[in-house]
Amino acid sequence: MRALLLLAALAAAAAATGVETFVGHQVLRVVPGSAAELRSLRELQELEHLQLDFWLLPRGPGAPVDVRVPFASLQPVKAHLEARGVPYSIMIEDVQALVDREQMQATRRRLLPTSTTTFNYAAYHTLDEIYAFMDLLVAENPSLVSKLEIGRSTEGRPIYVLKFSKGGTKRPAIWIDTGIHSREWVTQASGVWFAKTHESDEVLASVLDKMDIFLEIVTNPDGFVFTHTKNRMWRKTRSSHSGALCVGVDPNRNWDAGFGGSGSSGNPCSETYRGPYANSEPEVKAIVDFVKEHGNIKAFVSIHSYSQLLLYPYGYTTTPVPDREELHQVAEKAVAALSSAYGTKFKYGSIITTIYQASGGTIDWTYNQGIKYSFTFELRDTGRYGFLLPASQILPTAQETWLALRVIMQHAHDHPY
Repeated sequence: MRALLLLAALAAAAAATGVETFVGHQVLRVVPGSAAELRSLRELQELEHLQLDFWLLPRGPGAPVDVRVPFASLQPVKAHLEARGVPYSIMIEDVQALVDREQMQATRRRLLPTSTTTFNYAAYHTLDEIYAFMDLLVAENPSLVSKLEIGRSTEGRPIYVLKFSKGGTKRPAIWIDTGIHSREWVTQASGVWFAKTHESDEVLASVLDKMDIFLEIVTNPDGFVFTHTKNRMWRKTRSSHSGALCVGVDPNRNWDAGFGGSGSSGNPCSETYRGPYANSEPEVKAIVDFVKEHGNIKAFVSIHSYSQLLLYPYGYTTTPVPDREELHQVAEKAVAALSSAYGTKFKYGSIITTIYQASGGTIDWTYNQGIKYSFTFELRDTGRYGFLLPASQILPTAQETWLALRVIMQHAHDHPY
């Protein structure tokens, strides 16, 4: 009864504050078995009035497609699929039920800690809480950790990066970012855990003898705040470009690597809207400027969720990268290390051969800047919860991912170029 009353209170509060709700929304999984079934799915993508949110985009026959369908669109979507003989299953019966459960857990997790040892790493946190954690970490480790402001978001929020360094300037460096897509909460939570892990990891200690590490935990702060305050399913930035009907740009289609090509959208209302021009988003431009100014970054890892993949360039072209064989071997070792913790299985390969063509992506740009060891993770799960991964899976996800990151960092350390 207490749980029901709390849920009712949350629903009433949401209605009063204009928070987006997802009552009756379902996530359908469709596995197209033929080119014709794939075309039927792409037809649905074009029907903007249905307000479909594709969590896993159509790729090819045999590859699962996950789509969040608003309650009002369920009947026409299911009728469309059934009329064309396209089978589907229900992955999530009611999206709002998962959102409510997540919110109930969040109300139990706080007060703010006074040290990083009392911080709750097994919970999802707001931007203010993560930024407070950063300050605690720096205060406790002043000789190793510093906080850099590399820019400001569209809405004026500081964009912070943690620097782990034993001294020196412009040393060879490794970059890790999480949360470029704001609704992928397990990535920011994992980034917080990575930041604390430096205290007890021998591999990291040896890497830091020769290299610096930069960690950007909240890469899209405006979008992240919006997921906590208005719309849990928000993916993009919060920019508003002149004449655009909809808000936000996909910051993983905004980079100057095949910008504007296939796998991105020119429609401002699309979840993969690329923006009016490359680097239009200050969140992207901040990283671009930092990478160029630093000039000695050797590995770049951008962490997303979900679908359990480890990817390397390219996404915008079928031309293999010159270092494909080495990157494939590193990915194979990293995935094996990840699996050793909990048996989680990851696929690996180039973006375009493993998932789909995607232009304007982060690691295609970094690779083209000469950063050979450029990788993207897609963390847990494979669709049972999708972007609403329970907080109980934060620590296992972070722990297994760290094992893979260690392989990449060690390889970059041992193979200077």
